[in-house]
Amino acid sequence: MYDYIIYFAVTLFFSTFFAMGGVGSAIALVSIFPMLGQSFNLSRALALFVNTSSTFSASVMNFYRGVLDFKFVLPLVIAVLVSTPVGAYLSQFVDHKILMWMLIAFLLISATLMLFYKREAKTSYTKTWVLYVIGISVGLISGMLGVGGGALIMPLLILLGFDAKKAAYGVSFVIPFSSLGAFVTYLQFVKMDWFLLADVTVAALIGGYLGGKIMHFKLSQSHVKKLIGVVLYLIAIKMMIKLI
Repeated sequence: MYDYIIYFAVTLFFSTFFAMGGVGSAIALVSIFPMLGQSFNLSRALALFVNTSSTFSASVMNFYRGVLDFKFVLPLVIAVLVSTPVGAYLSQFVDHKILMWMLIAFLLISATLMLFYKREAKTSYTKTWVLYVIGISVGLISGMLGVGGGALIMPLLILLGFDAKKAAYGVSFVIPFSSLGAFVTYLQFVKMDWFLLADVTVAALIGGYLGGKIMHFKLSQSHVKKLIGVVLYLIAIKMMIKLI
């Protein structure tokens, strides 16, 4: 029972903290759970379900508010729904050390984008095929690593000239479904601790709510994102030291 309390507390803290920056906590939890002694496979499955549950409400809300451009979002949905489970399936054939180094690279890229990225379009590639390429590429990576792909999809879309607000709504709609597809795939070869899954899911939902409230009333989202970037750098360095 003590272990479950630890996992609940850790998930609650990081979910609250990352929600203050408008970012899903899966990218951190998939790195931290193995540090607490959990297997990398189970950690990825847990992180994906946490990502699904914590972003699903925003996805449904955007749907009912009518802010989604379905012509824009449909290619992304199709691409990630197909590629994320494929990435999750292929991960069982890749050496865990290679996956850990890929995760470290993902952490470093995401941290750098949060710290230094400016929301300015550099080009104007707004063709539909570009959405399929981005969705498939990020879906494969996020499925293999057990992380939400929003941290990569959003900057790519904006850099290619897509409207930032439309991109944000689209990504928030896509991520929970892609994460759920990968989670179901992981269940085929991961022995799930269902009590632990419920434990961290409840913590993530509470943390997401608290983080959103704190951000709305107290903090600057841009400043929190920079702090999150620093935390991701520290997690990546910790992982590198352990692997070396």
